[in-house]
Amino acid sequence: MTTLSDAWDWLTDAAHWAGDDGIGHRLLQHLVLTAVCLVISCAVALPVALVLGHLGRGGALAVNISNVGRAVPTFAVLVLLLLTPVGRWGEGPTVVALVLFAVPPLLTNAYVGMREVDRSVVRAARGMGMTGRQMLFRVELPLSLPLLLNGVRIAAVQLVATATIAALAGGGGLGRIITAGFNLASTPQVVAGAILVAAFALVVEGVFELVERLGPAWARGAR
Repeated sequence: MTTLSDAWDWLTDAAHWAGDDGIGHRLLQHLVLTAVCLVISCAVALPVALVLGHLGRGGALAVNISNVGRAVPTFAVLVLLLLTPVGRWGEGPTVVALVLFAVPPLLTNAYVGMREVDRSVVRAARGMGMTGRQMLFRVELPLSLPLLLNGVRIAAVQLVATATIAALAGGGGLGRIITAGFNLASTPQVVAGAILVAAFALVVEGVFELVERLGPAWARGAR
């Protein structure tokens, strides 16, 4: 318990919360990096998943290709990107590596959600004279939204946990607290950094759960 108590003492020391290397600044960097990567991932994965799910063709191939990202360690992708011209773009390698990591759950959940929409409802919408665009946005998307949002939640939590690798490429975020602890041979600081990352991930999970509970019925999967 000594290590945990020392980590708690480190966390509650006001000096560790102030300045550019303080917890507050590192937490803000972590939040911004996570949000940017999540927005980019959604912009890449969701349109593809929705279109392929609506057409019912090519989705399985796209999901399988995106899932290759799960088999390749994000750290390995980051190291390879640092050796390419992308490595000159500051946070570029980290952003690309994290986006590749977040795309699979977004693409898979959105595509599966689209394909699980009751086909009789789709046929009824078509029989009413709806165009493909109207069926996509008025019927299929609302009914697939619960699974789609679940994919966003999974991706967000995974990004929070994995964004610590930014420190290995010289970036910011809570990972800098952990790497600094290793450099100083300070086990309490390393543990404190890990606690911060875990707590942040739990907070993000809780926010999504709260939004789901307070959201409209169709966003919670009610029909």
